[in-house]
Amino acid sequence: MTNNDIFKKLRVALKLKDDDIVKILELVDFRISKSELGAFFRREDHPKYMECGDQILRNFLNGLVIHLRGPMPEKRNKNKAQKKSNS
Repeated sequence: MTNNDIFKKLRVALKLKDDDIVKILELVDFRISKSELGAFFRREDHPKYMECGDQILRNFLNGLVIHLRGPMPEKRNKNKAQKKSNS
């Protein structure tokens, strides 16, 4: 299974539109146009087909986590918090 297949299946399963995917990628500071995105969803024999690289799929998955769960809360270091309260 190729990255393009995975991307297509996630898009269908989650009922995502191109605008949604662009916004999800922007959550991880990855910019892509809708026309570039459309090239990943074309048939392999289409002249404008483009192979989806690992970086794009990885960024999409990272953005999807943020989109579905929200941003990760900041971690507080217990030692720093205790030192401040003891001072």
